[in-house]
Amino acid sequence: MKEYTDYPILNYNTFGMDVKSSCFVEYSSVDELKSFLFSYDVKLPILHIGGGSNLLFLSDFKGTILHSAIKGFEVVDETDECIYIKVGAGEVWDDFVSYSVLKGWYGIENLSIIPGEVGASAVQNIGAYGVEAKDVIHKVHTVRLSDASERVFSNQECNYSYRDSIFKGEIKGQYIVTHVTYRLGKKPEYHLSYGNISSELDKRGLEPSLVNVRNIIIDVRRSKLPEPSELGNAGSFFMNPMVSMRKFRQLLEEYPDMPHYPIDEDTVKIPAGWMIDRCGWKGKSIGPAGVYHKQALVLVNLGGATGSDIAGLANEIIKSVKEKFGVDIHPEVNYI
Repeated sequence: MKEYTDYPILNYNTFGMDVKSSCFVEYSSVDELKSFLFSYDVKLPILHIGGGSNLLFLSDFKGTILHSAIKGFEVVDETDECIYIKVGAGEVWDDFVSYSVLKGWYGIENLSIIPGEVGASAVQNIGAYGVEAKDVIHKVHTVRLSDASERVFSNQECNYSYRDSIFKGEIKGQYIVTHVTYRLGKKPEYHLSYGNISSELDKRGLEPSLVNVRNIIIDVRRSKLPEPSELGNAGSFFMNPMVSMRKFRQLLEEYPDMPHYPIDEDTVKIPAGWMIDRCGWKGKSIGPAGVYHKQALVLVNLGGATGSDIAGLANEIIKSVKEKFGVDIHPEVNYI
């Protein structure tokens, strides 16, 4: 276990905020985590982070930041149809996707190169191209902060919904994810209808395969999203709003080209990036905080931006979308 004081966390947040934590602890096993939680000198509050790809630090963190270095892939069960694999929360998410594709396991190839670590996938319910983590999560293994007891949550107990879970709601900050068990398929099953995956396969003259789908998604995402090492960002900054069918029909009359995705008979999802673009924000900036010129859903640190700079830009965008469309959009990124 590693423990530091006044520790710079520039490398632990993809926005590139140059801030410090009063205490920073990295553990590599469940026993190390429990031992730390049982100690008497824990500096409160406690914040657990993964790769920092969904965080916006507004200032130095006056408390303890915990980071998991728990690694490993373990097949815990197997049937003719599927494989159950338990993964350490500290594994890089895309390393797990790459490993699964190499093994010929289906289910997460559409989630290629999403930044962050495995533990965050179970908290945030990450998603892309018609697939969400909840579709493949079987169990979530945790340790409770208050008494260091272990608890395993079933998929149903996690109360998953769009970019949300019980870990972001009623028990937020009470449990730390140590491992996640996923249920992946052993037989071909693809999700190609969302976005332009199918058309890209056709354009390249390729048949659907795990490798081909993964490569296309990597190419598409890289064409739209900047590398955090080159331009600080947290990927998609805003969640796509859900609107009522009545509201959707009103908007469609005024914007017949509006992209949309029906959720059920009463709810429609509208891309926040499209609305932000229509408000004229793509490529614009306020000081060192900007909107990426290739994707309006991505806010970027143009150099030297503070968390307040990014948050200020986000607030202006939220107001613009509300004024133009009458729709509320909300950050997917967590303000710290």
